[in-house]
Amino acid sequence: MESLGLLLHGFEVALTPSNLIAVFVGVLLGQVIGALPGIGPSLGMALLLPISFGLPPITAIVLLCGIMYGAMYGGTLTSVLINVPGESSGIMTTLEGYKLARQGRAGAALCIAAIGSFIGGTITIFLLIFAALAISNFALNFAPPEYFLLAALGITATASMGEGSPIKALFMAVIGLMIALVGTDPILGTERLTFGQVDLLDGIDFLPIAIGVFGIAEVLVSLERLVDLEPMKTRLRDLWPRWRDWVECRMAIVRGTAIGFGLGLLPGVGPTASTFIAYATERRFSKNPERFGKGALDAVASVETANNASVVGSLVPMLTLGIPGSGLTAVLLAAFTLQGIRPGPLLMTDQPDLVWGLIASMFIGNLMLLILNLPLAPFFASLLRVPYAYLAPGILLLSIVGAYATNLRLFTVGLAIAFGVIGYVMIKARLPRAPLILGIVLAPILESSLRQSMILSHGSLDIFVTRPLALVLLLTVIASLALPLMSGLWRSTRRARAQVGIPTT
Repeated sequence: MESLGLLLHGFEVALTPSNLIAVFVGVLLGQVIGALPGIGPSLGMALLLPISFGLPPITAIVLLCGIMYGAMYGGTLTSVLINVPGESSGIMTTLEGYKLARQGRAGAALCIAAIGSFIGGTITIFLLIFAALAISNFALNFAPPEYFLLAALGITATASMGEGSPIKALFMAVIGLMIALVGTDPILGTERLTFGQVDLLDGIDFLPIAIGVFGIAEVLVSLERLVDLEPMKTRLRDLWPRWRDWVECRMAIVRGTAIGFGLGLLPGVGPTASTFIAYATERRFSKNPERFGKGALDAVASVETANNASVVGSLVPMLTLGIPGSGLTAVLLAAFTLQGIRPGPLLMTDQPDLVWGLIASMFIGNLMLLILNLPLAPFFASLLRVPYAYLAPGILLLSIVGAYATNLRLFTVGLAIAFGVIGYVMIKARLPRAPLILGIVLAPILESSLRQSMILSHGSLDIFVTRPLALVLLLTVIASLALPLMSGLWRSTRRARAQVGIPTT
């Protein structure tokens, strides 16, 4: 009952005219951003962070959250209509959705994706309420040692459970930590890694790095592969799926919700892994698995539901522990920091208007997206006909203006461009960008909590093993480092045995 009362209070906050407009603008912008190839939710949020500076905290946060889950919806359009995933989490939708579009069922794929996302998003927002309250109450027992190990877990979990090579992910996280050290030591006041450059004394802002790595780099890569894409046409009258489609997809939506939310709770998993696991699970449960890869509507329902549910789930560790689980929530955490708010166990008691207003705004935003998606799908699909060559200069201009607006210094613009080039090289070298951002965002928590821990223990590392909760976290950190190494060793052994003809089981 207490949660219900707090949620009703959240609706009072979210339904104020300014916040309601912010939600609408956020989901609409997110929908457009997601529908345009080459612009993902991370880039959209990073570009619009400077605009949120002058807004009240709650208005700014609901605006950015609206962009986040609006872009996840919008990415479905590119996946289904032109066979190009708006971002990595749309890959599995592309696999089945485009096949359906070629069969003349693009409308049904878009409709089932929108409704599945709405159902999954709404259910997981309720789950978010109870999970966030429980974790937040539990995390009130945390002290500096636990915070340090929790931040460390955020980085190591990204490496162990994310996509690609864990070594590369850890390497990029360390680079991010080193970048965060640039500037003046907050306690001793000495210079760190400034190389005598006065412009670096204040450190390197997160924003130009995010704009460069996510924005400028994406534009550079997209310009390399310019092709004329002819989107499949979709009509309003073709949108509604048949009755048997609903019967076929109902359990896929349920499973997608459970998988997306459960994996979203784990730092480092992210929406992409959730969609892959949801797809594999759906294929396993399907009575006709041979349809997969040829245009399975239940697969689209499952992965799109898991995608949206995972985004909501990833907000739980971010809001309650201050640990972003993905690049998306890392950008959102930066927005909190820029507004002077530190997510963590005390956030729900110190900032009830913000937390419950945000949760209520997500209910409203989900409903807005459902209303926008169904009748306006043909309109959003028409955006895909805009050649990327016309979009790229506008995106670059927005990136540069956004970087300059951070502190009105040309040095920051140079930093954004430099990190754009670095981001381009990272994409080419298949180096993950999210761990770099996570390293930068988590560095202040790591540093401050480590120093506080050392002060509390008079310089002894025993404080990390003598406190039961800290010991559990320490073992979890070690396990998250060891598991991917053991997994890689096991796979290497199997490959080696297979090459010499030795049975692997």
